[in-house]
Amino acid sequence: MGSIAKKGLQNYLTQLQKHPLRTKAITAGVLSAVSDIVSQKLTGIQKLQVRRLLLKGLLGAAYLGPFGHFLHIILDKIFKGNKDTKTVAKKVVVEQLTASPWNNLVFMLYYGLVIEGTPWTNVKAKIKKDYPSLQVTSWTFWPVVGWINHQYVPLQFRVIFHMLVGFGWGIFLNLQARTMALTKKG
Repeated sequence: MGSIAKKGLQNYLTQLQKHPLRTKAITAGVLSAVSDIVSQKLTGIQKLQVRRLLLKGLLGAAYLGPFGHFLHIILDKIFKGNKDTKTVAKKVVVEQLTASPWNNLVFMLYYGLVIEGTPWTNVKAKIKKDYPSLQVTSWTFWPVVGWINHQYVPLQFRVIFHMLVGFGWGIFLNLQARTMALTKKG
């Protein structure tokens, strides 16, 4: 069994080297979809919502993977790939002041309009109400992830590392939303 896993990892690393954008997009799509399956089960959804699952996978593959791929390349070009403390801090600050707010907004728009099919006025109201606290919560967690990512993770693995952490973050957010919904009902 170990040789199968080793061979699979070697094939994955080869694909990552030959086709980095495609491999990161597929990886992000798969991790987004699997994260959604876990979230659905943990939040008590009895029958798997396949449409939601596919749409979350699509978001990962079409947006999160490619966005992260180019973001990390651009940050390394701007900051010349340096890993000294000052440069890593600058990368984290730039990422948290640009990509983080943007990604949270894109997610809220996509989730509301596409996944839930909520009318624009309702999505707009939800963003106005919930976006600030989501962003503040994000800033309490993701800068640490960004620091580790920029300091210790090689460029070709940064999107994958980010998506692996995002896997857990997505589950956390779903559980938080479920807890808040149950608290409001009770």
